[in-house]
Amino acid sequence: MAITLRASDRAYQRLRDEIVDWELPPGSALGEVEQSTRLGVSRTPIREALARLTADGLVAPQTGRGLVVTDISTDNIREMFEVRQALEMQAARLAALRGDPVVFAVLEREFLAVPALLDQDDPARHNYYGLVARFDDAVDDATANPYLVTALRSLRTHLVRVRRLAKDNPARLSAAAAEHLTIVQAILDRDADLAAHATHVHLHRAMRSALDSVETASPSILPSA
Repeated sequence: MAITLRASDRAYQRLRDEIVDWELPPGSALGEVEQSTRLGVSRTPIREALARLTADGLVAPQTGRGLVVTDISTDNIREMFEVRQALEMQAARLAALRGDPVVFAVLEREFLAVPALLDQDDPARHNYYGLVARFDDAVDDATANPYLVTALRSLRTHLVRVRRLAKDNPARLSAAAAEHLTIVQAILDRDADLAAHATHVHLHRAMRSALDSVETASPSILPSA
């Protein structure tokens, strides 16, 4: 049976997706009246959605402008990756010890096919982001640790937003796919140390790419802290 989302849930998901995908870049004002008209819902669901986005850290009040989409700075990125290293390296270790080999064998085949996928047009590249999301879900499930998963998922909203900065960098996407493949293969081999090390390498390179993207972006869009 299909599940009908509440108006506030639909508004939240729509605005969240637009923020993560940079359709609403940092500094975008999110007035209740304007968003209510644009999304075709009343102001109460919009108010609830904005409160959730504020709790997520994606929206914050700004003097004279109301609620705006929060900035991403170099300091933000470094702080997020400090936490990400600790969480994802442990998740990779646990996945190598507890993961279902059938699930990761499927992911291995998909990551092997990524180079051909990235040679296609932009819509096809969205399939790559879907694959990364499935990889994250598979690792989360394999950890069998709900506390670790809750912490990771809270962080990932911001990480996906940062990840989108590399969307116009095919070389980085190809390298990231190869790094993910190494992690998947280490998990399949039940090599917890290699899975953690490969995750460390991937995250270091991902952080450098994100920092480079921010530093070359327009200061009016992505101010550094």
